[in-house]
Amino acid sequence: MPPRPFGMTASVAAFGLLGSLVTACGSSESDATTLRLVAPEYGTGPATSSKAYWDKLTTAFTAAHPDKKVEVTLYPWADVDREVTRMVEADNAPDVALMGAYSDFAAQGSLYTADEVMSVRAEANFLRPLADAGSVGGALYGLPFVASSRLLFYNEELFDKAGAKPPKTWSELKEAAEALKKTGVRYPYALPLGPEEAHAEALIWELSNGGGYTDDSGGYNIASEQNTQTFRWIKENLVAPGLTGPVAPAKLNRQDAFDAFLRGEVGMVNGYPSLLHEAREKGMKVGTLRMPVSDTLGDEETPPAAGVADWMMAFRHDGNRELVTEFLNFVYEDKNLNEFAGRYHLLPATVSATEASQYASADHSAEQFLAALRSAQLYPVDEPSWLEISNTIKRNIGKAVAPSADPKAVLEQIAQQARDATQR
Repeated sequence: MPPRPFGMTASVAAFGLLGSLVTACGSSESDATTLRLVAPEYGTGPATSSKAYWDKLTTAFTAAHPDKKVEVTLYPWADVDREVTRMVEADNAPDVALMGAYSDFAAQGSLYTADEVMSVRAEANFLRPLADAGSVGGALYGLPFVASSRLLFYNEELFDKAGAKPPKTWSELKEAAEALKKTGVRYPYALPLGPEEAHAEALIWELSNGGGYTDDSGGYNIASEQNTQTFRWIKENLVAPGLTGPVAPAKLNRQDAFDAFLRGEVGMVNGYPSLLHEAREKGMKVGTLRMPVSDTLGDEETPPAAGVADWMMAFRHDGNRELVTEFLNFVYEDKNLNEFAGRYHLLPATVSATEASQYASADHSAEQFLAALRSAQLYPVDEPSWLEISNTIKRNIGKAVAPSADPKAVLEQIAQQARDATQR
C-alpha cells in the first residue's frame, strides 16, 4: 500500500465501486482512441465517491474529443498499488494511473516523462517541491496531482481551560501537554506511530530537529544522530510521563487519533486540511501552527514541514502517447484540478490552481497549509525502494519510544533494512 497522506481509505467494494467504471459510450475502441485510467477511491461512501468526479471529467473530455473514450477503474487505497503492479507484471498496464508511488515503474522504463506528454507550460506549473519529489535523474516521471502539508492542530477550548499557550518549541509542547494532562485530557499529545501512517508522524518530528529520512546527497540516513535524539526526547519527555494518551504510540493509528481529536479528547495532533474541515463542521475551535522545533534549533529556525503528494503517471504503450497527452493536459486544467482538491479538502499541485483556489483565498488556515507546502520536504518517493522501506518504518518505528527500547537500536535496524533494499 502506498503512503496514504489524506486518510480516505474507504472500502470501495462495500458500495459497489470496485472494478471498472466505464465512462462515455462503449469500451471496445482501439488503444489509440480508448484511454484506461486506474485511480484510488478518495471518498468514504456513495455520497463522496470519486466516481462522480471522474464521470463528470471524462464526459467533458469526450465532449471535447468526440472520437476518444475513457475507461476509469477505481480501487480502494489498500489495493490500488498492488493492482497496478499486477497489471504491469501481466503486460497490461493502464495508460494512466493515480497512486502514491511511481519510482519503481520509472526504474523499469515503463513511464513517459512529463516533457513527452505535457505542454511546456503545464510541466512548468507544478509546485517546485512536488516537481522535485516527482523527478528521477532530472526527469519528471511522477506528476503531482493533489498534495497535503502537515501542521500541528490544537484544541483551543482545552488549551484555554488548561491555561496552556500554543507551543513553538519542544519544551513548550511538553509544558502544554503537562498542563492539559492536569485538567484530565486523555491525549495531551496524540502520537500516532501505529502501522497506518507512522512514517508521516516520524518524519514530522525528525524534520523539526534538523533530521529526516535522507541526507543532503539523497541517501537514506534513518539512524542519524538527529533522528536518534528526536526519538529519545519523545520517549523520555512525552511517552514516559504519560503525555501521549492511554494508548501506546505504536498501537495508535492516525485515523484513531483524528477521531479522538474530533471527540474533544486530544489536546494536540499533527493533521492536514481535511481534518480542519471536519473539526470546523463539528463547531470545534481549532488552532493550527507549524510543528514546534527542538530547543537545539530554537524557535527562530523554520525547518521544512512534512509534505505528501499523490502521483499521476503515464505508461508507455504503442500508439497511446497522443491520447495520453490530450487527457493529462485536460486533467491539469485549473478548474478540473481545483474541483478534485476542493471536493476532498486537499491542496492542488500546481502554481496556477493554487492561486485560483477559492478554498485557500477564503481561509487563513488553508493558506498556512499552502505556505508550508511550498517549502515542504516530501518522502523520498524518487527512490525505488521507498515503498518497501516506508512499510518497514510503519511497522517498526513505534518501537523506538517503547518503555524498554533503545531508540538508536530500533533506528539502526530499520536503517539496515533500507541499505539491504537499495542494494537489491
